[in-house]
Amino acid sequence: MDAERVPVLIAGGSLVGLSASMLLAARGVDHVLVERHPGTAIHPRAAMFHQRTMEIFREVGLQEEVEAAAEREFVQNGAIVAVESLAGRELKYFFRSVNDGVEHLSPGTRVFITQVGLEPVLRRRAAELGARHHFGTELAGFEQRADGVSCVLRPRAGGPERTVLAQYLIAADGAHSAVRQRLGIDLLGWGAFADCVTIYFKANVKDLIGERNLSVVYVNHPELLGFFRFAITSDSGFLAVFSTTRPDGTQDRQVGRDLSAERCAGLVRTALGVSDLPVEIDNVQRWDATAAYAARYRDGRVFLAGDAAHVMPPTGGFGGNAGVADAHNLAWKLAMVLDGVAGPALLDSYEAERAPIGRITTEQAYTRYVLRVDPSLSDDGLAGPVDDPSIELGALYSSAAVAPQPEDPPELDDPRQPTGRVGARLPHLPVTLDGATGSTLDLVGPGFTVLAGPEGEAWCRAAAAVADALDLPLTAHLVGPLVDRAGAFPAALGLPPSGAVLVRPDRVIAWRGAHPGTAPDEELKRVLSAVLAR
Repeated sequence: MDAERVPVLIAGGSLVGLSASMLLAARGVDHVLVERHPGTAIHPRAAMFHQRTMEIFREVGLQEEVEAAAEREFVQNGAIVAVESLAGRELKYFFRSVNDGVEHLSPGTRVFITQVGLEPVLRRRAAELGARHHFGTELAGFEQRADGVSCVLRPRAGGPERTVLAQYLIAADGAHSAVRQRLGIDLLGWGAFADCVTIYFKANVKDLIGERNLSVVYVNHPELLGFFRFAITSDSGFLAVFSTTRPDGTQDRQVGRDLSAERCAGLVRTALGVSDLPVEIDNVQRWDATAAYAARYRDGRVFLAGDAAHVMPPTGGFGGNAGVADAHNLAWKLAMVLDGVAGPALLDSYEAERAPIGRITTEQAYTRYVLRVDPSLSDDGLAGPVDDPSIELGALYSSAAVAPQPEDPPELDDPRQPTGRVGARLPHLPVTLDGATGSTLDLVGPGFTVLAGPEGEAWCRAAAAVADALDLPLTAHLVGPLVDRAGAFPAALGLPPSGAVLVRPDRVIAWRGAHPGTAPDEELKRVLSAVLAR
């Protein structure tokens, strides 16, 4: 029998796979997601989500729902602190509250929510948009062909295998990605450096926490290194243990060798700083602390995303956020290629844009691990620390999917000093939309968008003409005083009042122009044709 045909198949139904599914479904792309587990996450991983990720959720109308789900799990806007033990000395505050100083950079805030709380929200939204998900089903094998990727799907509960021919395959199948391994794609970076455990426990820690609002608690105890997160009810949580201390004072990074309930309860009590506190162990997971990134993000019609493309230690909370950003970058490009709006060469820009950011982010997560957790690790070749807002919001892309830049750009943009640089995220500015306060990011539609300064009417007229001539989704907004009442838009983007920027669907600036000249429509045609590989 002929194989079922589908434009996209997603292997992996955790955070990144579900994000890719939701974003593809929002663009009307038919696809199938398969996940080997029977349901969404059952262990509370990846608890911190950054402003950029919340902006992505905002695009599909999920910001408020995610914020509400987060508040059910954690008291928000808490501190990130290092202690000797929860009951002992506070050593250092990395953040007194995680949103201090960044509130003005985005319409979203950093939130704490586990994958247990978040993944059902993403799955439900993707299904509402028409996505097809098959949990309890694994990708048993695949073969690339000239007309697509032949994928063999196997129900894990038994039953016949079936073959699906996908035009493209997204591998969101995790740190031990079978797809990446089958493609023979190497991992670069620092590799695995600790055999760690996460201990899920019940214990009454309310009095130990006191009046403190603690989101992440790093434990730098003479006997162990790790970190806590506690439930909003203060009666349970988990302790991730990175290493323990041998009798000779050296670090033992093979924590996973002994997972007995007695030992795990002892580690929890040590980190809490109370030797006789009743502790009940619910579950223990063993995992490798790893800092590595794929040498390639693409092989033919197969794309790596999330942990399949980069594996990071949890310091900084960058891993899950980087994976959602991968999905965001790839989804609109696949949609436009499949719709015939863009040429297939647009997909080359996925690796060109995301691989450098994946490397930078992985290095920064490892730097934080060494500086915050285990300074006994070698710092030879360690990347210098970069501030969090630049990592979270300052991705700067250089590829054929943005206009050429006149000079070599820096690796990251500083969102606190926006320049409107080509390849950077569109800066957030408060604007008035339908009488309510919104963001410049809300002005961007599902296609490309021209945002013109208050004297840039010619760019808006040109955009309308180009949309008709090239038959592509292109809208335009004159960001004048009725929208931008503070008049901040031109200066924030480094434009004269007659200037304009062309913004991609992922809110990245693809081109900038000053004065419209005599043929602004021809300029926009040229840029769009190049960016879309037409």
